[in-house]
Formats: sequence, structure tokens, C-alpha cells
Amino acid sequence: MILLCALAQTALCFVANNHHHPHSKRTRNIFQQVSEKINVAVQSTKNNHFDASNHEKLVSERDVSFGKEQILHSSGSKLERKISKQLRDTALKYNMIENNDHIMVCVSGGKDSATLLFLLLVLRKKLSAIGVHFDVTAVHLNQMQPGYDNTPLISWLDELGVPYKIVTEDTYSIVKEKTKEGKAYCTLCSRLRRGILYTIAHETSCNKIALGHHGDDAIETLLLNMIHAGQMRAMPARYYSESRDMHVLRPLMGSIESDIQAYAVEMNFPILPCTLCGSQPDLHRGKVKMLVGTLEALNPHVRKSMLTSMENVRPGHLLDQDLRTACGLDAVTGRILDHPKAEMVGYSSDSFEPQNEKEEKTESSLATSNLALLMTEDDAKRTKENNTNDFVPSSPSFIDQLL
Repeated sequence: MILLCALAQTALCFVANNHHHPHSKRTRNIFQQVSEKINVAVQSTKNNHFDASNHEKLVSERDVSFGKEQILHSSGSKLERKISKQLRDTALKYNMIENNDHIMVCVSGGKDSATLLFLLLVLRKKLSAIGVHFDVTAVHLNQMQPGYDNTPLISWLDELGVPYKIVTEDTYSIVKEKTKEGKAYCTLCSRLRRGILYTIAHETSCNKIALGHHGDDAIETLLLNMIHAGQMRAMPARYYSESRDMHVLRPLMGSIESDIQAYAVEMNFPILPCTLCGSQPDLHRGKVKMLVGTLEALNPHVRKSMLTSMENVRPGHLLDQDLRTACGLDAVTGRILDHPKAEMVGYSSDSFEPQNEKEEKTESSLATSNLALLMTEDDAKRTKENNTNDFVPSSPSFIDQLL
């Protein structure tokens, strides 16, 4: 930067000495402006403080704006527009972003958190234009993994011009020591990380934490809990931790992993490998991921359908009696006891069953079968004969069509 300033000043002196040139006045003005801007940039660089002991970069508000204008050039691709819309829809649905929020984005070094940080900064720029202002601070946890090198990540954060903090805690040794052989590292590792991040959020005066979990994470967690824990429990898009007094957000909950992976490649985000998760290829989550992949043979949009199902629960069709009671239904019979509560979960005010054509057809079929039980044996036999005659094929081609 200093070299550029010196070159600009040299060029300015050269133009000044050649004042007889017809365009020398205009050229001097241009070089003068360039020189002033470079001087401002150099002074800004000198004022930035970098503490090498804990790798914490403190960026002024002016530098953040400069970085966004120069670096946050979105690709404008169809994929980016898709993920951005999903993020905005999720944020709006769960009221994730409010004026004067200070959101701490947890940047793990993976594709998900990098996508989240970048798109939040783009969204921040757009919202500021309409009067909604919120701050973003990126936090990365160095877990002291062997071969760890955060240089690419730090360079990327510097380019973005976003305030960030690198925290060093040796959770790697604890996880390796405390996890029994054959068990997954992820459970203990995530708990340790989450506790540290809660603490850092309060230290940096953040009122919300944003995590990079996406729709596939929720689907896999739901299936894992159903298969191994006997619970229908996934991941909420937003929740509040009473013990830590902190709101936790998952803005990418409406996006699927393959889209995020493709976008991270498109944007060339820096990726830091994890030697904990990466060293355990035979985990249950990996197997469930394969299971979800095989379900695409039944429905190419199976992930979207499963995500939608988590927002479209019908308590009356499940076996949880406590859930039925909480939703205004009788725990045993499923009858509506509290109409306002029942209507909130999709039930009509005058019937137990939702207004659904398939449900009505099922009820009609059930009524027909019950009526058949009341018929005499002769009537039933005669009806069966009539039905058989009605469906005798008129030609071999009809049979071929059925086959």
C-alpha cells in the first residue's frame, strides 16, 4: 500500500514537471485524487490493530463498509438467489433479524457457516438501505486439532472486512480422551463448542448466535432420534436458551446441503478440514444420510417434503397423548375439546378430521366396509357377483393395460 502511494506521488511530480502538456492539468487532478485516497487507505491500515497473541482483528465501522463495497460482490447466480431467498424466508418466518441486533456468526471453517456469513453480510447491506441495521461478528474456534491452519480463513475474513474473533481452546484433547472407542466425537465436541460460544457471545455483547445448520441436518437428526432414541425430535430454526440467556438462530434451515455445497464451490470459500468428524466415516449420521439419498428414488424432492412435514404435524394422527392434550384434543379419543387450540394445528372447528379430500375418501370407504358387515350373507354374495360382472374385461387389451 505504501509502495502504491509512493508511485502515485512520483507520477504526480512527473505530471507537474510537464505542465506544458495539453492534458497535464486534468491528469494532475486525477493523480491528486488517487494519491489522497491511497493516503487515507494507508492511514486506515496503520490504525487497524491486530493482536497476534489471540488472532483477533478489530475492524472499524468505516473499514467494514469499505470491505462490503469492494468484496461483497454476489455472484448473482440462480443458485445464490435460491439460497438467499430461503434464508430471507426463514429469517422472516421466525423473526430472526431485528433492528439493532448484534449477531454472532459461528464460523467453523466449513461450507455451511461460510455460506451463512457471506449471505448475512449481503442481507445486512440490503436491509441497511431500508433503515434496518444490525451488526455481525464472526467467531471461529481453534480447537487445537493436529495440522490446523487457519491462514486461509483469516485471509478471507480480512477480505470481507467483517469484525471477527479467533478463540483458541484445546477441546480436541478433551474429546479424544473422554469419548469411548466406537462412539461418535460429535456429541461431546458440539457441547464443548456451544458452551464456549455462549460465553464469547456475551463477551462481545451479541444478543443472538447464528449457526450454519441446514435442512439436511434437521432431517438426519429427526431420523436418528426416531431410529435410536424413540423420539420425534429434530432441530428448531430458532430457540432461546434460558440458562444462557441467548437466542440461537439457524437461518439456513430451509436450504439443502447439496445446494450449499455447490454454492461454496462457486464462491471458492475457504474450507478447513476437521480431523475429528473426518476420522469417523462409519457413523450413524453418515448412514442416515445415505438412507435419505436412497429415498430420492421414490421422490426426487424428498428432502423438501420431509422439511415441510416438520411444519405440518397432525397430533391427532400420532400416539403422543400429552401432545394431543396440549393441542386441545382429548388424549384418548382425539375429540376436539379446545377449538382455538385445535384450529391452530389444522383441525376444523366442527370435526376431528382436517378438511382433506383423502381423509374424506378414507372415511367413506370405512363406512362402506362397516355397512357390508351388516348385510345378509345372500345380499353380500349377490353384491359380490354383481361387482364381478361389472369388471369383466371386454377384450384382452384391457388386461394388458392392467398388467
